[in-house]
Amino acid sequence: LARGVQHTAVRQAHRKYEPNFHDKYGNLVLLGGAAVFTSVWTYVLTQLGIEWGLSPVGRITPREWRE
Repeated sequence: LARGVQHTAVRQAHRKYEPNFHDKYGNLVLLGGAAVFTSVWTYVLTQLGIEWGLSPVGRITPREWRE
């Protein structure tokens, strides 16, 4: 068994390295995802008309105190 494993390891070590999907397209996929992410959030933050007033001052009116 050990000789078979050793033989397989030597055979695979001599095999030429073949680039896989991540080696070929990894950076391209990453850049494409970053571009989509950036464009979608740019649209959301600029075009959807969201009010970004984070302070509650002036919006919350006090009610009369009941005794």
